[in-house]
Amino acid sequence: MKLALSFCMIALALTGCTQFPDLDHTQSDALKAAEYPALVPIEPLLARANAPGPDPVQTQENLDSRLAGLRARANAMRGTVLSNAEKRRLETGLR
Repeated sequence: MKLALSFCMIALALTGCTQFPDLDHTQSDALKAAEYPALVPIEPLLARANAPGPDPVQTQENLDSRLAGLRARANAMRGTVLSNAEKRRLETGLR
């Protein structure tokens, strides 16, 4: 236990020996001369955040109806492309 604590203390002490990045001259002159952003009232932001979203029941009904329509289209596409007369004509032509 004492050994683990010693290693943790040494690791913590070594983090203080790291090279600190030079951040003093990283801002451009244009950035330093820029104006502060305009402050806006918080009430409209809170009103938009607390506004009710879409109705989940209505959304589910819309999704269910869309799903039913897509399944109907898929079932219609599963049918045959050729009529029986066209199939017979094709079969006789291949012989």
